[in-house]
Amino acid sequence: MPGRLVARLAAAALRLPAVRPRPVRVTRDIPVRARDGVALRTDHYAPHCPTAPAVLIRTPYGRGGPLRLLGRLLAARGRHAVIQSCRGTGGSGGTFAPLVHERADGLDTLDWLRRQPWWSGAFAMFGVSYQGFAQWALADDAGEELRAMVAVVTASATRDSTYAGESFALDTVLTWAELLHAQTVPWLARQWELKRGQPRLAAALDHLPLAEADRVATGVTIAFYQEWLRHHTPEAAYWRERVFADRVARVRAPVVMVTGWHDIFLPAQLDDYATLRAAGTRPRLVIGPWTHGSPGLFVAALREGLTWLDEHLDGPPDDERRAGAAPVRLHVGGRGGGWRDLPDWPPPTVATAWHLHPGGELAVRPPVASAADEFRYDPADPTPSLGGPLLVAQRAGPVDNRQVEARPDVLTYTSAPLVEPVEVIGPVRAELHIRSELPHLDVFVRLCDVDRRGRSWNVCDALVRVTPDRFTADSSGVLRVPVTLWPTAYRFVAGHRLRVQIAGGAHPRWARNPGTGEPLGTAVMLRAGWRQVLHDPAHPSALLLPIVHSAPTPPPN
Repeated sequence: MPGRLVARLAAAALRLPAVRPRPVRVTRDIPVRARDGVALRTDHYAPHCPTAPAVLIRTPYGRGGPLRLLGRLLAARGRHAVIQSCRGTGGSGGTFAPLVHERADGLDTLDWLRRQPWWSGAFAMFGVSYQGFAQWALADDAGEELRAMVAVVTASATRDSTYAGESFALDTVLTWAELLHAQTVPWLARQWELKRGQPRLAAALDHLPLAEADRVATGVTIAFYQEWLRHHTPEAAYWRERVFADRVARVRAPVVMVTGWHDIFLPAQLDDYATLRAAGTRPRLVIGPWTHGSPGLFVAALREGLTWLDEHLDGPPDDERRAGAAPVRLHVGGRGGGWRDLPDWPPPTVATAWHLHPGGELAVRPPVASAADEFRYDPADPTPSLGGPLLVAQRAGPVDNRQVEARPDVLTYTSAPLVEPVEVIGPVRAELHIRSELPHLDVFVRLCDVDRRGRSWNVCDALVRVTPDRFTADSSGVLRVPVTLWPTAYRFVAGHRLRVQIAGGAHPRWARNPGTGEPLGTAVMLRAGWRQVLHDPAHPSALLLPIVHSAPTPPPN
């Protein structure tokens, strides 16, 4: 089927903003030279006009598939779509080293754009996931020629997502490493591995030491994976040239951000939004009921992104943007939620503490004198992770948690059935008081919605790694452990119950804590130990929810 017809059919199916389609000329495998002589393979989708704004996409995932469709959609709308493979990928020369070369290679590509006869003096950038990291690496140096950015499930800094809670996001990192390696193997071999359910990756996620897991998954040693195991401390100089958060405030191009409540980069992307707002700019933020790879996310990104580019490449500047589109649009989960338009993020809320009580109760009333609850965590049989923010869409998002909640190493605290809806929008925090047999431990906290059938659906969660140098116990050996969960927007309906899970891990989403303090990559000794969760008046463990609608009313006795 001709590419022009495919683009028209796709635009209609996706209900994209209508434009008069134009002929598109495609030139593939252009060698754009970086300053060190490396050839960066680039495809150019040219509209049928002498000069026009360009849209640059730099990617490590190849230039085919959805990017070919996007290139045609952009060119049909009068843009020069320039899609380039990052070095070491997709036929480009050099070696792929995540985040290291993106700024220099991006600037060299921008210099190449300026020398093209069709260059109009204006360009934008569009990118999903790693493609967005490549945008942020370049954005503050692009000057006034950069007219717009479309940043989808991405962020300027990846370090805190890699080591979320100062643990290690094992599932995300190892799955991504395996995915990149899979691009280098024959197609049939890859399809056979997928059909078998990726047993090598599954074995690797369970393997110790972690420094051997890349070879278990792929058969080869992956340099960046090994480096990320070694350079995990917050002060590691390794990450200074690989994060771009300090550049965000200098970006003046209008930015639209599209993400999902169960995306792996959501907290970091909202940090970028806050930085832009503090710098006086007005980004647009869209948060939907999506995971990192949801099909609905792709559709929303195209709609939002193409509309944004139309406004800012052809239309008025940001401060004269046409009225009607709210700065923030988000989806509220739960029955009766739906899409909401807001003037900013986060909205005004009332922080309400839901306290842990004896007998596994969760309630807004103050804590009472009570004995601590106790469980034993054994890293040889680690508490499994279910759903939530994961790289692979098929395993991510809300799932029924009853299976994991039935384990003896998981504590649950559940409210009485709600007598009226409770709507939560914003950052979610927990403050727990923990006593542990071992000084090295993890604390996992998850908020769930328990429906009338007893099914427990995860809403948001987080894990914090506790080490003696980061947390100091009081004279009775109790640690106060604050946990910042993923933010959320969710409506708990009447008749449902709120539930808080507390566990010692969520493997393999986070690497299991061996309990010994051994180095991340080489630890093999596993040590089990008990943990206590205190919830008396002196140790008021609680979940703090940002309530925006219908504050809860306790049911009558």
